[in-house]
Amino acid sequence: MNRWLLLGTAIVAEVIGTSFMKSSEGFTRLGPSLAVVLGYGLAFYLLSLTLKVMPVGVAYAVWSGVGIALITVIAWAVHGQRLNWPSLLGLGLIMAGVAVLQLYAD
Repeated sequence: MNRWLLLGTAIVAEVIGTSFMKSSEGFTRLGPSLAVVLGYGLAFYLLSLTLKVMPVGVAYAVWSGVGIALITVIAWAVHGQRLNWPSLLGLGLIMAGVAVLQLYAD
């Protein structure tokens, strides 16, 4: 399987798990709690497969950067988190860093 597709799927699974964490209300609601556990379980399994074919530094930097950006967008869209210009600038810098890593990795 393509290593970037594997990493991307791991990131999506982690973002799903993280997104449901607020809704789990401290793991007191069964459905969202299961989504957290399943999301993280799948995410770490897929990340472990990714690390067989990709340097850990690159994989983790992309994982972190893309995950932060996606979670921030979900927090804005679903939970009403406000985004000001410094936070948008920070997200832009994170995404620029991820782009540089992808362009020059390996």
